[in-house]
Amino acid sequence: MSNVFEVPQAGNDLLEKAEQVRLASIKISQTENKERIKALNFMADYLVKNIEEIFEANNEDYKNAEKKGISKALLSRLKLSKEKLNSGIEGVRKVGDLADPLNQAQIKRELSKGLILERKTVPIGVLGIIFESRPDAVMQISSLAIRSGNGVMLKGGSEANLTNTAIVKALKEGLHESGFDKNAICLLTSRKDSMAMLNLEKYINLIIPRGSNELVKFIQENTRIPVLGHADGICHLFIDYEANLDMALSVALDSKIQYPAACNAIETLLVHKDIAPFFFEKAIPLFNSNDVKLIGDKRSVELGIKYEANVEDWQTEYLDLILSIKIVDDLNEAITHIQKYSSKHTDGIITENLATANKFMNVVDSAGVFHNCSTRFADGFRYGFGAEVGISTQTLPPRGPVGLEGLVTYKYFLKGDGNIVDDFSSGKAIYTHKDI
Repeated sequence: MSNVFEVPQAGNDLLEKAEQVRLASIKISQTENKERIKALNFMADYLVKNIEEIFEANNEDYKNAEKKGISKALLSRLKLSKEKLNSGIEGVRKVGDLADPLNQAQIKRELSKGLILERKTVPIGVLGIIFESRPDAVMQISSLAIRSGNGVMLKGGSEANLTNTAIVKALKEGLHESGFDKNAICLLTSRKDSMAMLNLEKYINLIIPRGSNELVKFIQENTRIPVLGHADGICHLFIDYEANLDMALSVALDSKIQYPAACNAIETLLVHKDIAPFFFEKAIPLFNSNDVKLIGDKRSVELGIKYEANVEDWQTEYLDLILSIKIVDDLNEAITHIQKYSSKHTDGIITENLATANKFMNVVDSAGVFHNCSTRFADGFRYGFGAEVGISTQTLPPRGPVGLEGLVTYKYFLKGDGNIVDDFSSGKAIYTHKDI
């Protein structure tokens, strides 16, 4: 995409849909916790009822995508295995097990006699989610939106249109059966509508893009609606000279191959020069046996890495079985490299030295900094959020995997008894500022 592309204005049909979602979101924001949990269970039940239809749609999408020759990474994200779909359905139910994110009092304070201030959590309103290829994201996002009292407008990649349509149909049926307004979930299927969404600042309160660097940057540059997301997932793992070698091999391999198409898979491996010969002796055959293409700097090539890296490799999110490797002299060089090339998603270190680990984790400015574990743990479900609507690499919160807590905002509620400011100026009243 290029920002030369003119974002189209929303047509009447899209405006009508947006208004329906907005009105439905207002209704949901007024519901009780138990009602929203009930809705999630009905949504999960209807996914189960429609499971064969969803699989048929996904198989058709997959065959069409293969014919078009889309990348392996996108094909991997598109395919719904029975395990992935059942896990997604169970995830919808588990979101109901989480604490109610709404109406939580963050502040309760007496400002003066009879004047009470409260700050409580409330829904954001309408979420606009634009994502590529991953139909299981529809279940995650919709369940989180309903649980947090929000409406949601979804636009998935065209390669998953049939699957997304089947999933949303089941979700809306479940929502309706539970007594909720089914218009709280809306699926858009045309590219024109997904672009026109960017002009719906009167209806959409937050846009969350999930997709390529190009997609996210285009959205950030072409809307007045707040955008939450990340453009790249360039994650690093540093193997320190005081690392346990077996642990380093295991964690590095998992961080790359467990699901290489994920944004939390490592793209660059940094290895301390003192451990590099011993690490490479075991790592090269291990990665080769798992079909990982290794690309290294000059020192790495001298130690057996087949292909030589260039500066572009340090800036590339492969989303594939390709791994860039660089030998560094010390911790400081590793940190300098990460600070220069990291997308601030997730970066990790393998070391037995706690002081070294602490320095790495305190200095590296990423949403996730890990010690002695796989970067693949950077995930809302694995963090216990139930699911996630996306990953945010911005410095301001929410940051990292965004679950329920990232889908609420807050309001100030001030209740008085005829209090007026002039009384404080004249000395008739005083501020107590006492927390209750």
